Amino acid sequence: MSAQPILQLQGLGKRYGDTAVFANVDLSVYAGEFVAIVGESGVGKSTLLNCMAGLDSWSSGSVTLDGTDLAQLNDDQRALLRREKVGFVFQAFHVLPHLDVAQNIALPLMLLGRSDPARIDALLDAVGLAGLGARLPQQLSGGQNQRVAIARALVHQPRLLLADEPTGNLDPGTARRVMDSLIAQAREHGTALVLVTHSEAAAARADRVLQLCADGIV
Repeated sequence: MSAQPILQLQGLGKRYGDTAVFANVDLSVYAGEFVAIVGESGVGKSTLLNCMAGLDSWSSGSVTLDGTDLAQLNDDQRALLRREKVGFVFQAFHVLPHLDVAQNIALPLMLLGRSDPARIDALLDAVGLAGLGARLPQQLSGGQNQRVAIARALVHQPRLLLADEPTGNLDPGTARRVMDSLIAQAREHGTALVLVTHSEAAAARADRVLQLCADGIV
């Protein structure tokens, strides 16, 4: 692990009025590391993930992404940082039905004004979708669409990959194959991976499993 964490949370807390969602969250995640976050429903796991990316505000503490304190950035600067350095994989695939598979994967590059057909082909092969780039999402299975989402999240070589219940809608066999793709790609590119999950099988594959509760993370 490098000396400098890709993601660092210090004393992070989130409140809605008088109601505390979580408090005193301290976490450092390094390049190539896979951290799973588990916890009861409603404890704020998805909210914590959104705070990590600067998509949601927090009430106390700090979020540092690849050496940048997100509190020092305005909304436009945070959006640019996310576009360059963060990838997202969600339970709902969020693939665009009017774009083919290759175009869906290319979206992050397009938003950065870049084009790299060779990388898209390499990622299609890496996630087991070689030759399917011209298909539309509705011509694929759920597991295949989730692998499209993984390739899209990694195409711009982000420093941080955030995954929110990415196997929640999949049968166990498909979920295992999706996790295989997710972990292999994150490892290969030295991406810091943070996974929120209820799946014991998915969490068991992490380098560290942390439980989020109202008083922090353990």
